[in-house]
Amino acid sequence: MHFNNFLAAYYPDTRYGGARLYADMLEQARLVDRLGWRGVTIPEHHLLNILLVPDPLQFAVKVASVTRALEVVTSVCVLPLHDMRVFAGQVVQADILCDGRLILGVGRGAFAYELARMGKPIEESRERFDESLNVLLALLEREEVSWHGKYYRFEPITVMPRPRTGQPPPIMIAALLPEAIEASARRGFHVQTTPLNASPEKMREQVAAFMRGREARGEAGRGQRLGLMRVCCVARDDADARRKLALAHDYYGRFHNVFTGPGIVERGAIKALPLRQSLEELSQGILICTAPEMVERLKAYEALGVDDFIMNINIGMSHAENLETLHHFAEAVMPAFASGAGAARAAGAAT
Repeated sequence: MHFNNFLAAYYPDTRYGGARLYADMLEQARLVDRLGWRGVTIPEHHLLNILLVPDPLQFAVKVASVTRALEVVTSVCVLPLHDMRVFAGQVVQADILCDGRLILGVGRGAFAYELARMGKPIEESRERFDESLNVLLALLEREEVSWHGKYYRFEPITVMPRPRTGQPPPIMIAALLPEAIEASARRGFHVQTTPLNASPEKMREQVAAFMRGREARGEAGRGQRLGLMRVCCVARDDADARRKLALAHDYYGRFHNVFTGPGIVERGAIKALPLRQSLEELSQGILICTAPEMVERLKAYEALGVDDFIMNINIGMSHAENLETLHHFAEAVMPAFASGAGAARAAGAAT
């Protein structure tokens, strides 16, 4: 199992500002590159102070320019918000400028608040996503593509420049429901998923769905990867774990406001609403614990066959504490999993 760091893009106090936020994210990327992570993931969201990256492809190019070996994964580009005739060219350009380290994660969007204000209601997002994905693949894989669908109608066009290898960069589909995960794997895509703050049982159902889809492809599915994201912070002691858990409780109160709730946002700041889960219930659904327990719990993910564990420390800690948490994870947790060059980099950076 490899590790990926979800670049923290959340600032509860909007006075913090985008310049400091993105500088923090780039410093995280440089750090995990040195410490042996396989990659980083970059979100796309708009109009909100959570997961705030309006242009993940642009940010991916910047990350690639300041790191040496990291995969740079979008998590995810929201296809219904883009015109595929423009977006396909942007993907090709970003892949070229990332020197082949780009993995294109795509999805249909998660927040009804932002989709509605962009004129793309969430009720249409599945249908829009399906057609957008098919259009995107056609434009990246073929020349002189025409289309006559529900959302796209155009005469023959060729996206320029063409992909650097003749094929699009690796594509990961974001899906939460087991049936969508399995269907994406059956089509040959890599998959990103997350149980969010739900129980471990939901996570096991998601992983099993991917395995069914991949196994249905036989030998052709051997290279497909499953990336699974969870809030994950290694704690120094039990008191530190309780403090971080309280931060995560507040974070998820804001997250579910725009994910499943009413979408109460004022001047770009999401209002914190009460989370139905207790702190104890939340502690079972996310990974905030001391290093020995972290190793034990992550070993279960490895045993299930998760290829890339995406570590989300995005709960409102200070930048300095985020960096300290990443250092601690590399020193106390990663050696139980890492191998090869990644282990050497992690061990060297931690000593």
